[in-house]
Amino acid sequence: MKDTPETIERMVIERMKILTGEERLRMGASMFDAAKRLVLASMAQCDRAEVRRRMFLRFYGNEFSGEKREKILRRLAQTS
Repeated sequence: MKDTPETIERMVIERMKILTGEERLRMGASMFDAAKRLVLASMAQCDRAEVRRRMFLRFYGNEFSGEKREKILRRLAQTS
């Protein structure tokens, strides 16, 4: 779904180009931290192992094939 008007999208891109690489990196890290805090807040009742599993699936689960994803989940279970 794309609900941002082209003029606004172009304006955001132009403003991002003005920032230094460091500023863009800091902005991205800050957004990731905020997203992580929101996700963690929804898992208040989970134990540490379940939080690790859910965080991985939420942020990276779609980036891996089913087999690779299961291998990573098994490894996370071993290290908790």
